[in-house]
Amino acid sequence: MSTTTERTARAVGTDPTAPRRSPAGQGRPQRGRRRTLGAGATPYLFIAPGFILFAVLILLPIFQAVQMSFFDWKIIPGAVSQFLGLDNYVRAFQDPHFWLSLTNSGIYMLFTVPPQIVLGLVIAVLLKRRSPTQPVFRVLFYLPVVTSWVVVSLLFKFLFADGGLVNFTLHDFLHLMSSDVSWLSGRWTALVAICALGVWKGVGWSMMIFLAALQGVPQSLEEAATMDGAGRWQRFRVVTLPAIWPSVVFVLVMLVIGGFNVFTSVLVMTAGGPGGQTDVVLTYMYDQAFANLDFGYGSALAVILAVIVFVLAVIQLRVFRDRGEELS
Repeated sequence: MSTTTERTARAVGTDPTAPRRSPAGQGRPQRGRRRTLGAGATPYLFIAPGFILFAVLILLPIFQAVQMSFFDWKIIPGAVSQFLGLDNYVRAFQDPHFWLSLTNSGIYMLFTVPPQIVLGLVIAVLLKRRSPTQPVFRVLFYLPVVTSWVVVSLLFKFLFADGGLVNFTLHDFLHLMSSDVSWLSGRWTALVAICALGVWKGVGWSMMIFLAALQGVPQSLEEAATMDGAGRWQRFRVVTLPAIWPSVVFVLVMLVIGGFNVFTSVLVMTAGGPGGQTDVVLTYMYDQAFANLDFGYGSALAVILAVIVFVLAVIQLRVFRDRGEELS
C-alpha cells in the first residue's frame, strides 16, 4: 500500500520522501539579499550629510549665480527680472574695465605664484633637517597664513603709506630713493604692494606642503645617489624633485586659483583705486553687484572668472602631469 502511494505521489510531483523546499522569496537567500542591500547602502548614508551640505552651500549658489547671469536681476520683492539671454556676457567682453581688472588679476597671479613656490620650496629644504630652532621657524613662517586677511591688509596699508615704514627704510635709512613714493596712489606701485602682501602671506602655506612632501622622500634613494657621487643639486634634481612633483603640481594649481580670486587685500588697501586702476575681477564684480545693484552683470563676471580658472586648472594638470612622467 505504501509503495503504491509513493508511486502515485512521484507521478504527480509530490514525493513525500523528497526534502521540502522553502517557498520563493523566503528563507536564508532572502536574508542574505537583505544583508547585501543594507551593506551597499551604508556608505551612501555616511556620504549623504556631507553631500547635502555641499549641495546647499556650493551647488545651489552656483546654479543661482548662473541663472542670475541671464537676467537683469531685481532684488526688490515683487519686481520682475527681465530675461536678457547672453547680453550680460556680451557686455562683459565689450567692457574695457573688465579687461583691465582681468589683466590686474593675471599680473597678481604671475608675480605671486612663482615666488611662493620657489621661496616655499627653499625654506622647506632648509627646515627639513632637525634642529632645536626648527619648530620656532616653522611657526614664524606659517604665522602669516593663519592671520586674518583684513588684519594683514591693514598692516601693509600702513607700511606702504606715504609716511610709512617702507618709505622711511628706502628713503631715510638706506637712501635708495630721492623722495618718498606714494605707493597706493598709482596702479603699478599699488600692485607692487598688493603682490608683496600676497607673497608674504602665502609662502608659509607652500612651505608646509613642501615640507610634508620632503619628509616622505625615501632616505635610501638619497643615500644611493650620494654613493654614486651625486652632489646636492644633482640629488635634488634627480631624486627629490621627481618624488615631490605631485605636491609641486598641487601647490601650483591651488596658487593659480587663489591668485585669480584675490579680493580682500585689494579691497582693503586700495578699494580698486585710484579710479578703478587696481581693480581685480572680484572687486569689480563686487562693485557691480553690491554698489550698483547690477546682480545679473556681477553674476556674469563671476561665471566668466570661474570658467577661466577651471580651464587653467585643467591645462596645468595635463601639462605638468606629462612633465612628472618625464621626470620619473
